[in-house]
Amino acid sequence: MAAVSQDILERFRTQYGKDIDLTLRPAYRDLLAAMGNPQDKIPPVFHVAGTNGKGSTCAFLRAILEAAGYRVHVYTSPHLVRFHERIRVAGALIEESELAAILAQCEAVAAPGKVSYFEAATAAAFVAFARHPADFTILETGLGGRLDATNIVEKPLATIITRLSYDHRDYLGDSIAQIAREKAGIMRAGVPCFTAPQPEVEALATLRAAAAEKGAALHVGGGDWRVEETADGFTFADAARRYDLPKPGLVGRHQVWNAGLAIAALAALPRPLPADAVAQGVRRVEWPARMQRLTAGFLPALLPPGAELWLDGGHNDSAGEVVAAQIAQWRREDGDAPRPLYIVTGMLTTKRPAEFIGPFAHAVTRARTVVIEDEPLSFGADALAGEMRALGIDDVAAAAGIADAVQDLAGATTTPAPRLLICGSLYLAGRVLAIG
Repeated sequence: MAAVSQDILERFRTQYGKDIDLTLRPAYRDLLAAMGNPQDKIPPVFHVAGTNGKGSTCAFLRAILEAAGYRVHVYTSPHLVRFHERIRVAGALIEESELAAILAQCEAVAAPGKVSYFEAATAAAFVAFARHPADFTILETGLGGRLDATNIVEKPLATIITRLSYDHRDYLGDSIAQIAREKAGIMRAGVPCFTAPQPEVEALATLRAAAAEKGAALHVGGGDWRVEETADGFTFADAARRYDLPKPGLVGRHQVWNAGLAIAALAALPRPLPADAVAQGVRRVEWPARMQRLTAGFLPALLPPGAELWLDGGHNDSAGEVVAAQIAQWRREDGDAPRPLYIVTGMLTTKRPAEFIGPFAHAVTRARTVVIEDEPLSFGADALAGEMRALGIDDVAAAAGIADAVQDLAGATTTPAPRLLICGSLYLAGRVLAIG
């Protein structure tokens, strides 16, 4: 049986008539006012925007602050299995009874058909956060920044912009400068903004111009703050602090920079955190479907002895580069006997398969494509297989579903045993985690 909260959210979705609307419209502001403007009553906010690494950066922030003994509210999106994952109240997922009651209030006062699914969800998060005591709030934008529903908070403690790349072009623009301008919309006068290193010159130039215009001090990764990998971890340094840290609990060299960005933003606190709390948070952080190894459950049990199963929710060009870097790292670790790489992928038609898969297509031995269940914008499995053949992947075929794809690939006997990666969409990753 569907949860009451999900029924209410679905009514918001169907009555509003579209999934995405970047306007910060009066009806949303009216809803918040009717609910007592809860966004003005929540603990100090770290507001996070960007293209890649938003969720991981939020996870590092939360892990470090909690390791230091603070209570933290967190709002992220999308969810993987249950909507409740989006709203973490002082360390715990929001209870269904509270979420349903808040959403029922929202539904009772919202103008019919004028408030979107994401606006209702965001309003509910604000209400929950205002009701429960905590020390800090972490807000992840849903899309863009300037007109995102989370951007109603007037004076955050700090703003954070992760690595920028091309995504959601229909809404954010076709140039990296346009995308950067939308993300920079979360900047506020007198509020420090911390940004990851930006590989695109135009992205950083746009962020600098926006910060100067708004009167926000901009702290740039690779300059104002730095990370450097070591044999057993990494170091972080800025003008006032230096930490010698362990390897992050999330896999991939890019996670060192995500951890660094979170640590950089903690300079907004009135006093530095203890070094052991920073190290503990970096080491213990958890964030599903970000190069996550699956070792138990139905799908891993389908694999032959010695095989590995990995899951990643990346879906754009930068994510493809991250996957390629991790594949290269695996090959270095494998030495003279590299494992064959098999992939199972499903993607949305709003994404560009060549941009995501292209960076690592040369390393793929076999591939199977699937439709993402219950996603109307999913690529057809045959169409996606055609996209992969165009990238030079010869052994690719459509599969009836995720389990069928894994079982099909697992049937090939190899020495050493293969490494299988399921990737292409957070929505696909959610279906995988639901299967187990």
